Amino acid sequence: MLMSSDAESSTMRQYLAERALDEVLDRAAPILGRDTGCSPSSPTCDWMAKFPDHIKLVDMNLPGTHDAATWDYSAARQAELIKYTGPIRDSVFFRCQERSLVQASNDGIRVFDLRLGYNPGNDTIGFYHGVAMLGPTTTLQDVLYGLYNWLIAHPSETILVSINQEEGSKTLYDKKFEEILFATLNNEVGKRFWLPAAGELGTLGPARGKLVLLQRFTYRLLSSLPANPFGIHLDAKQWTPNGGDIKLIYNETPKRVAYIQDTFMPLVPPHSSADANITSKFEAVTGHLKKAMNQRSEGEVEEALYISFASAHANVDLITPNVIALGKASTAGMNERLLPWFKQNKGHRFGIVLLDFYHSQSELVEAIIGL
Repeated sequence: MLMSSDAESSTMRQYLAERALDEVLDRAAPILGRDTGCSPSSPTCDWMAKFPDHIKLVDMNLPGTHDAATWDYSAARQAELIKYTGPIRDSVFFRCQERSLVQASNDGIRVFDLRLGYNPGNDTIGFYHGVAMLGPTTTLQDVLYGLYNWLIAHPSETILVSINQEEGSKTLYDKKFEEILFATLNNEVGKRFWLPAAGELGTLGPARGKLVLLQRFTYRLLSSLPANPFGIHLDAKQWTPNGGDIKLIYNETPKRVAYIQDTFMPLVPPHSSADANITSKFEAVTGHLKKAMNQRSEGEVEEALYISFASAHANVDLITPNVIALGKASTAGMNERLLPWFKQNKGHRFGIVLLDFYHSQSELVEAIIGL
């Protein structure tokens, strides 16, 4: 009987491991995208390597993408999925990005806003924006494995992942959903890649090569499990709908607080122009950013995390996310207005800034980081 050598066995195991990873990345691709690598001259691909380990994450400027999984939700994609969702509004109302998660990571994005719901017909968790299902077979676990794989290649970096169940998806929320979600985040592989600290963000050093959880949901049905085994708990019940100045305590002792601006519908009268909607949103965002710049914290707050959503839509006025972000005709959008503002205020702390269609302004991510 012929026996393989140890070297041959090791090679075959490596081959099988690589093929298994390839299958996961193939399943993840509709949400994760494909990694084509970074340009050697890119200033953003590994930008965290330029910062010291001791810097607090709450003191860093972290560009992110709102509804990050929508990047491939075109009219053609919507037509493929209509058999699952039935007729819904045009795809332009749901799409908020044009770059995949791995492309965005290479571009310097370090915060992803992910919205979850059941995949149709099986007990797996997938991705939604409102009633728009973004992929019938791609699972949260597939995408997380893809992000783990990206971090292996970029060990100086960290990625913050905001997760919540998308209530607008009209999918079932039950004990099984919580069980799958908990198991996905706490499996043996996940334990190696999630920052294990609970109730704090801490400093960059321990977070390098890790994902950091921004938990925008509460385990309501799994009473035997810890409420928040790692990451920070941004309780959805404290997240004021369309709130421009939300204060959310994510740890009592010592006190750690998130200050959030999330006016996703600009506060203007019905039937206002695109310019009025964008101007209102711009003022809300920059007003909150100025608080991040000028207010270190209140009282005995140990961590003051600032989160600003630059994204928005206005249902009554039929203003879509791309109009807010990119503008309309001669009206400048949020991204065009924010770029000079960030350049003018370079050197200040902004916190987390969540964008739509960030790639429309090639220097926007660099300007937020302060490179």
